[in-house]
Amino acid sequence: MKGNIGKHIFPALLSENLWVLGNYYFSLYLVQGNNASALIEVGISAITDTVINQLESLNVSPTYLVVTHPHADHLTGLDGLYKRFPDAMIVAGQGTQDFITHPKALKIMINEDRYMAKMLSALGIKPGRSPIEKFSFPDNHIVVKDNHEIDLGSIILRCVKVKGHSPGNIIVHIPETDALILSDSLGFHYPGRCFLPLFFTGFSEYMASMDYMKSLRPTILGLGHQGPITGANVESAFRNSRQAALNIYSRIIGEQKNSSEIADDLFTEFYKDEFTLYSEENIRNCTQLLVRRSMEAPDFQKRSRLQS
Repeated sequence: MKGNIGKHIFPALLSENLWVLGNYYFSLYLVQGNNASALIEVGISAITDTVINQLESLNVSPTYLVVTHPHADHLTGLDGLYKRFPDAMIVAGQGTQDFITHPKALKIMINEDRYMAKMLSALGIKPGRSPIEKFSFPDNHIVVKDNHEIDLGSIILRCVKVKGHSPGNIIVHIPETDALILSDSLGFHYPGRCFLPLFFTGFSEYMASMDYMKSLRPTILGLGHQGPITGANVESAFRNSRQAALNIYSRIIGEQKNSSEIADDLFTEFYKDEFTLYSEENIRNCTQLLVRRSMEAPDFQKRSRLQS
């Protein structure tokens, strides 16, 4: 069971007023200002009670609950957190509510939450509660259409819409701490090994978002899984994730196989280690999306000239 990041036990202090919560597989970030606090990422139902205990150990009731994007592994913990902290204001990107209230998406989310809880249990991480059986998203929430600033008192959260990974995807820039909470916008990180690109809504947009994030010059990257990346490792993370996306794109458009065969090859290659926390059906859908989005952007390789 991986309950720590390096030498740190959760919650771990990353810099003044910034902590990482959750566990090895699901990373949430707490920002504490002079007047208010924000929990960025909400995780899954299975870790909700762990996160609540961590917040209580810090004597914090978050003023804001920030949803980075509407995928099951970044959303199904919201219900439990909101019930525990009913005065918190929810922040989410435009399109989040519409995406998750679609009957097909809702069913997939509920099934995936159950699967992830089962896999955590198999790893020795006992869920604190049963998986969700239904889900509703509060109408009363702050909608980030392009960007939105939240003043916590001495600390400003810059919530910014980014494209390429998911509908309703936002990142949170915290200039005072040089931190950037970017969730899955650099891909899925296998620590010390590689990144799997996750350009599920558009390859060109994904690359442009990555370049924008790098331009902010953060020294702390708040990834959604397997913990944050800090210090000297930040620059290499941007470089490696960008190169990984270009490599996957070039490989897909250069293959002589049909789309299904390419997707199957990617699934076989990447469905291992931390990624097996998700259902096979889910990850097969992910690799199919990577192939589809690559095929939709055949001219990007010439425009970028594979810059790295």
